[in-house]
Amino acid sequence: MRTRKSATDRRAEIARAALDVAFHVGPGQVSTGMIADRLGLTQPAIYKHFPRKQDIWLAVADHLSALIALNIERATAAPVAPDVRLRMLVMDHLEVVRDNPALPDIMVMRDAREAQDELRSRMQANMAKLRSALAENVRTAVALGIFREALDPADAATLLLGIIQSLVLRMLMGRDPQILLQDGERLLTLQLAGFSMPEKK
Repeated sequence: MRTRKSATDRRAEIARAALDVAFHVGPGQVSTGMIADRLGLTQPAIYKHFPRKQDIWLAVADHLSALIALNIERATAAPVAPDVRLRMLVMDHLEVVRDNPALPDIMVMRDAREAQDELRSRMQANMAKLRSALAENVRTAVALGIFREALDPADAATLLLGIIQSLVLRMLMGRDPQILLQDGERLLTLQLAGFSMPEKK
């Protein structure tokens, strides 16, 4: 016997399907028909949970914002050294993008509709919070003597975000989200080593 999904679960499933379709056809081309086909539903079933298509994008914004905020909160609360916290922040964000690979496409849309523009604005605000968390942990690592004294926290945060951005570009070109975590760990280790205080001879 098939279990009937709750309204909350169905809404989450629809939002997730919208992101999946967006990665394949582009955010601006997503239709409720495409979402319905992906889930094996009818369009009226979609509209039962989301009366307007833009409501789906607002639900996507809520979902992604919650994921990013949770990752930042989790890293901030972790009883670990700041360099370890930096690793958590970067790798957790790469995992969010791997699981939601349409996110970069949405953030650079030039013809975003109202709800998509709201999603883009919220993601940009979330990235600003991530950048701030990165810079703060670099600052702490410098103060503790883990990183080089001359290391500028803002520049270091830019370099760490550069790892994410370069991997995202490769993902978009190759349409392969798996490279984010596969290569991210290695590149992050190299970058953090460059920040570290030289060993005394």
